[in-house]
Amino acid sequence: GQSDRSFAMGIHSLFSLLLLVVLLSGCAINPVTGKSELALYSMPENEEIALGKKAFPEALQRMQGEYNDPGLKKYVTAIGMRLAKVSHRPDLPYVFKVVNDSSPNAFAMPGGNIAITRGLLVALENEAQLAAVLGHELGHVTAKHSVQNLQRGVLLNIGLQVLSISSSGTSYSALARQAGQVAGALLESSYSREEEREADRLGIDYMVKAQYSPRGAVELQEFLARKSGEGEPQWVQGLFRTHPFSRERMRDNQDYIDSNYSWALNNETHDSGEGDFKRAMAPLLKTGEAYGDYDKAREKEQAKDLAGAIGLYEQAVRKAPQQALLQSALGMAYLKNNSPEQAKKSLSRAVQLDGEYYESHFGLGYLCLRENNPALAKEHLQKSMKLMPTLGSAFFLAESYELTGEPAKAHALYGQVAEADPRGNLGRSAATRYRALEGAGRR
Repeated sequence: GQSDRSFAMGIHSLFSLLLLVVLLSGCAINPVTGKSELALYSMPENEEIALGKKAFPEALQRMQGEYNDPGLKKYVTAIGMRLAKVSHRPDLPYVFKVVNDSSPNAFAMPGGNIAITRGLLVALENEAQLAAVLGHELGHVTAKHSVQNLQRGVLLNIGLQVLSISSSGTSYSALARQAGQVAGALLESSYSREEEREADRLGIDYMVKAQYSPRGAVELQEFLARKSGEGEPQWVQGLFRTHPFSRERMRDNQDYIDSNYSWALNNETHDSGEGDFKRAMAPLLKTGEAYGDYDKAREKEQAKDLAGAIGLYEQAVRKAPQQALLQSALGMAYLKNNSPEQAKKSLSRAVQLDGEYYESHFGLGYLCLRENNPALAKEHLQKSMKLMPTLGSAFFLAESYELTGEPAKAHALYGQVAEADPRGNLGRSAATRYRALEGAGRR
C-alpha cells in the first residue's frame, strides 16, 4: 500500500544520497598519519592556504586587532617557526600573531595561521610553556583539524566560494559577508576530545624535536587544571570553550611524556628559555594595569554606564598612552556619549599609533561625515571596510560616495546594506536611498 511505497521511496532516496556522498568523497591523505581518510571534500593545500589568508585577518579584527609590539611579534614568530620547521608540514607559509584580547585563548586557522591572545601570554611563565601552546596549535594545523571542522559543519561550501572574493574590495555583498561567517565559525568551533589529544601529542613531539623541555607542556597542563578548577569566566568563555580541558587529558599527556620523552625532562639541551621570555614580555607586562582598567571599562559600557566607562578608559590611557586600542576604545565611548571633539582627538591618536584596526577608522569616518568632509570620511571608511566589513561602515561609505559624486557606487552599496539588514534602521534607510538613486545604478 501507500506506506510500503513511501518506505521504498525513502530507501531509494537514502541510497541515492549515500551514492552521491561516495561519488563526491575523496580519500584525503592525513599529513600527520600518512593514512587515507574518507573526506567529503579533499581540500588541496593551495585552497587551504588561500582560505586561511581570507579568514585570519578578519578573525584578528574581531578580537581587537594585533597587539602592536614589534619585539614581541618577532620573538613569538621565532618560537613558532622553530617548532614549525620540525613539524609534519614545514613548508606552509606560517604566520604567528599576538592578538590584543584580554580573554586567555589561542587559535589556529587553515594554512598555518596561528594566534595567541595577550590574555593567555601574560599568564605564562617561560618560553617552554609558550612553545607548548604554539606546538598544540601547530598540531591542529598539521592534522588539518580546522578544515575538518568546516567539513563537519555546513560552511565548507561557503568557504570555497569565499576564495573568489577580491581582497581589495569594499563590498558588503552576500559573499563578502560570508567571509566573515567563515572567520567567525573557525573562531567559534571547538575541537573534539580526540583532536585535542592528537594536537597535545603532536605539540609535545614538536617541542622535543625543537629542543624544548616537555616539562613546559606538563607545567601548562597543571596551570590549566588550576584555572579549570577556579572557573573564572574569562577562562571558561575563552580557552576552555574551544579547547575542552579535562584531568584525563592531563594524565594522558603525562603518560605520553613518561613513555616517550622522560630522558628530555632534565636534559640540559632541552631548555625552558626563561631569560629570553622575560625580556620579550617586559613591555607587555607594563601595560597590565592599564588593560585591567580597560576590561572594567568594557564591563561598565556593556552595563550602559557610559560615564563610568569613560572614566576608566581615561585612567587606562593615562597609564599606557601608547596603546592604540585604549585610545580607540576611549574615542568610541566619547562618540557614543555625543562628545565629538574628544572622540576625534582619541581616535586620531589611535590611528596615528596603529592604523590597522577597523573600529578607529570607522569612528573617524563617521565623524568626518558629520563635519561635512565626505572625501576624508571615504578614506577612513574604505580602510575600515577593507580591514573588516561591517553594516555601519558600509552604510556610511555609501553616504560618502553619494556626497563625493559617485552615485553608482553609492547605489550598489546601499542595495547591499538593504539586503543584509532588511528590518533594521540602517537597512530601511539604505533601501530608501537605494530607490532614490535608482537611475544612478544603471549609469
